[in-house]
Parts: sequence; structure tokens; C-alpha cells
Amino acid sequence: MINQLEQLKSMTTVVADTGDFNAIADFAPEDATTNPSLLLKAAGLDDYQPTINQAIEYAKSVTDETELQVTEASDYLSVLIGKKLLSLVPGRVSTEVDARLSFDQAQMVIKAKKLIGLYEKEGVDKSRILIKIASTWEGIKAAEILEKEGINCNLTLLFSFAQARACAEASIFLISPFVGRILDWHKKSTGKLEYAADEDPGVISVTAIYDYYKAYQFKTVVMGASFRNKGEILALAGCDRLTISPNLMQELTESTEVVERKLIIPTAFKDVRNKLTEAEFRWQMNEDAMATEKTAEGIRAFAADQVRLENLLRAKL
Repeated sequence: MINQLEQLKSMTTVVADTGDFNAIADFAPEDATTNPSLLLKAAGLDDYQPTINQAIEYAKSVTDETELQVTEASDYLSVLIGKKLLSLVPGRVSTEVDARLSFDQAQMVIKAKKLIGLYEKEGVDKSRILIKIASTWEGIKAAEILEKEGINCNLTLLFSFAQARACAEASIFLISPFVGRILDWHKKSTGKLEYAADEDPGVISVTAIYDYYKAYQFKTVVMGASFRNKGEILALAGCDRLTISPNLMQELTESTEVVERKLIIPTAFKDVRNKLTEAEFRWQMNEDAMATEKTAEGIRAFAADQVRLENLLRAKL
């Protein structure tokens, strides 16, 4: 019998939510994605020490100023790990822009172009990279500029319909709505600790975004992310892409129960609406406590892990 992971791959592109090379080799996903938290975890493993040393030597060759060396080493490390991941997947790797730039449109564009330049120096074409940016208004506008220049983006930390709509209207390549973190917020705010998969607030949110994109024929790819359990994944079978952690991919390989496609492309389509304005976007985010809180929390968490990673590199420098 075919296991659930293989069944899922027949209807959804599976992306590895990890920087663990061994896990990627085991589960053979199409794409891979990383973030500062995953890079920090990887940096603590013995297998990655040669890569860290390579990043440090590169930084020293670029500048003599310690703080600039830290930045250079961090950027180059993310590219080196991305390059290694690309040797294991046939598709793309997402590489994240420093979360501390999430409200600085111009600096996000500069950082993204720098990362693409580093990849190109390593012989990796930009067609295999997705630049990962937080779904702030500034992040969406930065990504819109990059998309027009042929640099595809992955808008992450996405929790609301307003964020999803703005991304589609900016012709962003891909969005990563965070299913599990939406569930976390609702559990905390309501006190309800158990949700059936079809009642899961994160699943409902991604389903609504997917239906809207397909109904209006937006090309932006929907990639559900940040899953808390296997039920959330199976409830979104048929989504364009799903990025899944190794432990949940393992659970999927251990079952041969039938996977039913849940998300279906509609046969009737609608006319595109007027674009969301910045004022409308900010107001709708203001009215969505969950999205406002989780976006800010996610940016702070990624920024904190970026600082920890830099501290690790600084100590080695």
C-alpha cells in the first residue's frame, strides 16, 4: 500500500520545513525552506561546523570590521546551507531576509539582491531561490519590486486574508500562511484545546485563501506552513504546496490510510476586485487581533534567533 506521504505528493507539492540534510534525503521533498530558527538549530550540530567555518573565512576576506564580518558570515552561511539543500531537492530553496528589516522596504530589497548575488557566486541561478520576507505592508511592497526584477519571493508570517489578498495583488510568487500558529492563538484566546481538523482555524483560513485565489485566478502559490499535527496537513490535501517538518512527514509515512483531496480548483471564475490600499490593509490588520499579534510575535522570534546566530558567529570570529 502507498503511504500517506506518497499519496499527498500526488496532489500537493511537498516542501521540507527543515535544514536537516539527512531528513531531506529520507523524505525526498520537492523543495526546502529555512528560517533563522532552523539555521540556528543547524548551526549547533557538528555536521555543520565546516560550513560555519567556511562562512567565517569568507567574512574575514570581505572586511576587517568585526560587526560587518558577523553580517557577512550570517548571509553567506544561509546561502551555503541553501546551496547544500539544493543538492538534495529538485526544486527551490527559500532563504530568509533578516526579520529586523521587516518594516524597511528599501533595505529588504537590498538584502534580497545581496543574497541572490551570493547564490550566483556559488553557481546557483536565481530561478532556484525564493527570497523569504515577512508579510508586512513594507515586505509585500519590497517583494513586488523584486518580482518585477525576476526575483521570486515567499511571503512568510502570513496570518490574515488581508495579507494574502495584498500578496496576490502584488503578483507575489508564493505565500506561506501559518496554520499551526493560527491554531495556537485560538487555543490560547478561547481556552478550547481540541479542534477537529475541519474546524481548525488555521485550516479554515488557508482554505478560504486558496478558494479566493483560484476563484479570481491569481497565480500566487499557496503553501500551508507551520503545522501542529497530521490532521491539519490532511485537511489541506490538494493545496498548491505544503511545507512539512520531518517528524510529521515521518507520521505520514507510517500510515497507509487513504488521503482524500480536500481543496478543489473551482470551475467558475470571478472578476478581479479593486486592489487593496495601504490604508485598507492596515485597518484590516488592526481589526484582526490574531494576525496582528502573530505577525509581530513571529518577527520578534525570528529576529531573536538571528541575533543568537550572530552571537554564535561573533564568538567564532
